[in-house]
Amino acid sequence: MTQRIVIVGGGTGGAVLANRLADKLDLENGEAEIVVINDGPDHVYKPTFLYIPFGKRTVEDASQPLVDLLDRRVDLVIDRVEAIDTSSKQLTMATGDPMPYDYLVLATGSKLAPEEVPGLKEGGHHFYDPEGAARLRDALAEFESGHLVLSVIGVPHMCPAAPLEFVFMADEWLRELGRRDDIEITYTYPIQRIHGLEPVAEWAQPRFDEKGINAETFFNPEEIDAENQVIKTMEGTELDYDLLVAIPPHTGDPMIEAAGLGDNGWVEVDKHTLEAMHAEDVYAIGDTADVPTSKAGSVAHYEAGALADRLVSELHGQVPTDRYGGKTICFIEAGMDEGTFIEFDYERPPEPRPENKFIHWAKLAYNESYWLTARGHM
Repeated sequence: MTQRIVIVGGGTGGAVLANRLADKLDLENGEAEIVVINDGPDHVYKPTFLYIPFGKRTVEDASQPLVDLLDRRVDLVIDRVEAIDTSSKQLTMATGDPMPYDYLVLATGSKLAPEEVPGLKEGGHHFYDPEGAARLRDALAEFESGHLVLSVIGVPHMCPAAPLEFVFMADEWLRELGRRDDIEITYTYPIQRIHGLEPVAEWAQPRFDEKGINAETFFNPEEIDAENQVIKTMEGTELDYDLLVAIPPHTGDPMIEAAGLGDNGWVEVDKHTLEAMHAEDVYAIGDTADVPTSKAGSVAHYEAGALADRLVSELHGQVPTDRYGGKTICFIEAGMDEGTFIEFDYERPPEPRPENKFIHWAKLAYNESYWLTARGHM
């Protein structure tokens, strides 16, 4: 009997998984059916958004039609999943038609939730979606003097290195324009160092000192006074700004919590097998999976590879042996033309390399070739 594997979400994890499964299973002879459900027609490569505020990329560069990236043997459904019934193994769709499954993979990603901080939508910018990145580009173009604040509010959040990258890039970009002497830059972080990964914080702090970037740690905004341009924190402090770039709170999809799969929209999974802890034949990858590593695209990529092998073993009646070991890689921009690189996993901490131009260009080269990754070729 044909087994139906339903993947909810057509981002990096969903696309890579679908294409890997299509390569490994005999779909044309009915061994399995692969269905990808996405709530829009496009696949978006979100790391592109970091470059839009500085005029180095456009919104159009960040997306391609999902149908062009998926193997032709994969069924693509453009619809919205409204509810998950893990007991009957069925999804409720926005169109009203139910979708049964044999295996379910949730790759629903992260959602921005700026409304969780009063005044943030009105008083702050961000670069985590096309509209936000374009608005910030326009605001930066007109910003010639004053106080630029990058405030990390939401933890965990997509692309954990991006806030550091933004301030390093902003510092150099403003110097190139001759504006840096008239603009103060402050970076805030919610714990008592400037990044969650201690080796990354230790690499970044002396570079902050060298470039004259201020850092405020243990800084947790609870309200933005947009009219007076003031950040008010849980700690009782205040910080004035002229241009606020915030990393908003992030949440998962509410239907995940409603289905009893995990809190705040993150699926509680076994960190190695990616199996949901509270339902059978349900898995999660990418930002959706509550694993102890970063919400980064490389995580979704490596998880998809491991899960593809596990699902193929399941369908072939074999004991799955492949495991995800927490592998994460990340290029980190250290300015406009230099970068560093980290690689780590559940057992091995990151060790940032000295930044150089080669790593910067390697990151740009990967960004250009990313579409091969989505197709499952890299």
